[in-house]
Amino acid sequence: MKKHGHLNRDISRVLASMGHTDCVVIADCGLPIPPGVECIDLAVTLGAPSYFATLHSILADFQVERAVLASECQSANPAVAAQAASMAAEGVQVDYVPHSEFKRLSQQAKAIIRTGEASPYANIVLYSGVIF
Repeated sequence: MKKHGHLNRDISRVLASMGHTDCVVIADCGLPIPPGVECIDLAVTLGAPSYFATLHSILADFQVERAVLASECQSANPAVAAQAASMAAEGVQVDYVPHSEFKRLSQQAKAIIRTGEASPYANIVLYSGVIF
C-alpha cells in the first residue's frame, strides 16, 4: 500500500503522466465535463469531498506553474479567490478568465477531477510545471 501521495489510483496515474504545460482541472459538482475528457469522479455527497481538500491534496503532489480560474469567483466565491491569491504569493502565475472561457479551457485537460463541492465557481485549471 502507498505511504505518501494520492491513494486514488486514477489521480496518481494522471499526475504521473503530466508533462510541462499539460493541465488538469479540479471542479465543483456542477461543471460540465466535455466529451472526450477523462472524468475522475470523487463526488460522494454535496460538499464531499470539498474543492479545498482536493486542491490541497493535488498541490502537495503536483508541480503547478500556472492556474486559471473563472473571473466570477472573485465576487461569487471569495474563499476560492483567496486560495488563488495564496498560490500567487507562492510563485504560481494566477489568471482569471470569464466562466465561458474557463469551460473552453477545460476541453484541453488531461482529466477533470470532479469533487462534491457545491459552491459557485469552485473550479481551477492547473498547468504543470517542471521539477528541475
